[in-house]
Amino acid sequence: MVLKTFRWAFLVTAAGLAAGALYDGWAALGIVAILAVLEVSLSFDNAVINAGILKRMSAFWQTVFLTVGVLIAVFGMRLVFPVVIVAVTAKIGPVEAVNLALNDKDRYQQLVTDAHPAIAAFGGIFLLMIFLNFIFEERDIKWQAWLERPLARLGKIEMLSVCIALIALVVAAMTVATQAHQHGGGHADKAATVLTAGVAGLITYLVVAGLSSFFENRIEEEEEAEEEAEEAREERVKRGLGNGAVAALTGRAAFFTFLYLEVIDASFSFDGVIGAFAITNDIVLMALGLGIGAMYVRSLTVYLVRQGTLDDYVYLEHGAHYAIGALAVILLVTIQYQISEIITGLVGVVLIAWSFWSSVRRNARLARSARPAGEAENTDPARAE
Repeated sequence: MVLKTFRWAFLVTAAGLAAGALYDGWAALGIVAILAVLEVSLSFDNAVINAGILKRMSAFWQTVFLTVGVLIAVFGMRLVFPVVIVAVTAKIGPVEAVNLALNDKDRYQQLVTDAHPAIAAFGGIFLLMIFLNFIFEERDIKWQAWLERPLARLGKIEMLSVCIALIALVVAAMTVATQAHQHGGGHADKAATVLTAGVAGLITYLVVAGLSSFFENRIEEEEEAEEEAEEAREERVKRGLGNGAVAALTGRAAFFTFLYLEVIDASFSFDGVIGAFAITNDIVLMALGLGIGAMYVRSLTVYLVRQGTLDDYVYLEHGAHYAIGALAVILLVTIQYQISEIITGLVGVVLIAWSFWSSVRRNARLARSARPAGEAENTDPARAE
């Protein structure tokens, strides 16, 4: 089961490491491996949340997610996105940005460093909105009930998450402006850049959320139509009029689910791309390393679905969203202060591990409460005889 699910990831790993070694020797191979580990550690929350969506898809569409979808993830978010960042922030053409990335890496590194406040503000606000909308939603299952219960009540206030995100953005921008003023105002326009990028991140989230809602509504409509078509097909079979065509409706529903998943998956790619900039400014190595990591994350997503892990360990989704909230705060802090990528990765791992352990304890508690009286004394088959 494991080998079958991760076979694509193993193949991509071998090809990516070989390509890195051929590109720039053993040092490049090491950087590719580090980036792959970084991507997996930062994106485990991505796998958990994606699994919640992917479990509604058939095995065929899960395979499409692992093959066609990974091309979008690797070439779109891991290769094109870093170049677009530099092109937009430096106000140069995409061709010139690619030329700098390949032929003038020192200049490219400087442009990436200059672009970090905008990247962090954009990604931080975007991920903060994901966390806030999760934590403000009323849920039947609560992990940290002492916190989630009052926050769910507060979530009934319209646009509360948007207000909190904007307050966080203003605080970050004011901190930047204060620091710039204390150092002579040499980078006073940095605060305006942070505000603009943060607002762009907020708008992007609202657009993505709107698209996601649209796709979900279409999926529900397709599922209802499929049920009606199935009933009509059964009626036609009873009357001897032949079978109806249900496969097309099923395919359309799965296609909309796939699009929805790609939109969400792309939104979680910011943290891995941003973290990769701290390790290398070579877009080739970045694409190779993050591509390998993305393949493992996608394989892990499918594995979680096929093993039914999210159904068995109900707090994993909570832990993933808490990790997203922590990452959002870290990104906003790094606009002005430096934080190690090791801390960034460990925070997510610790929160998800904690939620997993909480799920294990919950399952054990439920099993004990459901055990019939006297069963504990007869657990040994030999004694039972």
